[in-house]
Amino acid sequence: MYKVRRLRAMGSLCRQTAAYNPAERCRFVAEAEYWEHLAEHELAVHFEECNAYRFSDEANVCTSANSNDTRRQTIVAA
Repeated sequence: MYKVRRLRAMGSLCRQTAAYNPAERCRFVAEAEYWEHLAEHELAVHFEECNAYRFSDEANVCTSANSNDTRRQTIVAA
């Protein structure tokens, strides 16, 4: 998440520079959009990794719960 803050700070700096430098405003606004795009991409990657990790944990919990249920049925049947 630190990287996202750094990328957004770069975008903010470019927008501030564009405000004070009208001659190169278009270039700095374009660069600010570039930094914002990189920040959004980093966030997307971060949340995809978090969701993949969460779903793998849920699958492991379901698998272990099913094995416990089977064992309980065997004990009850015996």
